[in-house]
Amino acid sequence: MYNIPGHHHISMITKHANDNNHFYREILGLRRVKLTVNQDAPSMYHLFYGDKTGSPGTELSFFEIPLVGRTHRGTNAITKIGLIVPSEESLHYWMKRFNDYEVQHEGISTYANRPALLFEDEEGLRMALIVANGEKVSHWETYDGSPVPHEHQIQGMGTVEMTVKNLSKLSRTLTEIFGYHTVFENEQDALFQSVAGEVFGEIYIIQQDGPSEKPGKGSIHHLAIRVKNDEELQHWDEQVKKRGFQSSGIIDRFYFKSLYFRESNGILFEIATDGPGFLRDGNVETLGEQLDLPDFLEERRDEIVEKLHPIV
Repeated sequence: MYNIPGHHHISMITKHANDNNHFYREILGLRRVKLTVNQDAPSMYHLFYGDKTGSPGTELSFFEIPLVGRTHRGTNAITKIGLIVPSEESLHYWMKRFNDYEVQHEGISTYANRPALLFEDEEGLRMALIVANGEKVSHWETYDGSPVPHEHQIQGMGTVEMTVKNLSKLSRTLTEIFGYHTVFENEQDALFQSVAGEVFGEIYIIQQDGPSEKPGKGSIHHLAIRVKNDEELQHWDEQVKKRGFQSSGIIDRFYFKSLYFRESNGILFEIATDGPGFLRDGNVETLGEQLDLPDFLEERRDEIVEKLHPIV
């Protein structure tokens, strides 16, 4: 019996790669672990941020679309990202840091039953720093180059919020196909964990009627959940198809292999393998500092670079 060990990465849309690069490196203190392009549209930057090596479960990724408009918020969308911090003391550190950098936040409160600090980046992407009582991605590695002290660094992805019109359909997808554990469920909201008692694979669902979200800058494109290897990915491809969902089939993304499907509300999920990882074409010392391209795009490097603006 295979299980889902947690989140792999989450992917968003940004209008300005330079501003995005500054916010996630200099303010949130994450490491840019991969500077690459969208493999399906290589004129578009694809930026990854995470821990020291971009471990699965720590990665925030962004597609740059310079002509994208604003997000019209609504339902049937992924609506918030939880990021794990070590302690309540860390929340006070971050609140002061956000005040210093004029980051919009709501002060310290509670989110998904945990102490939290809700905030937004400059494009309106909604996030929450959450205290997880020692729970974190087990292989998270401290990044010495971060401007944030070790004791307050973000330790990976926690609760991911999804807002949908039909909670029960998404609930059944998570529990009946992927074996998520139900923490609680009622008519308004529900909380599920891929590993019982652990926050790093947690999904919080809110039921909400109304118009569906129209994505734009600061919107969340998809959530990727983890599997260990190709064999497990093949298993989940079969299970998704068996339940009547349309699968993209397995795609080699060079740094991992993955497949995509939409559940009944239209939420896009990716299922991604842990490896080979971002060190496949780089080393720990210089990770994320230069433009890396998968082998099948390398012969087009000059053409691709010509269409990209430099990131300072």
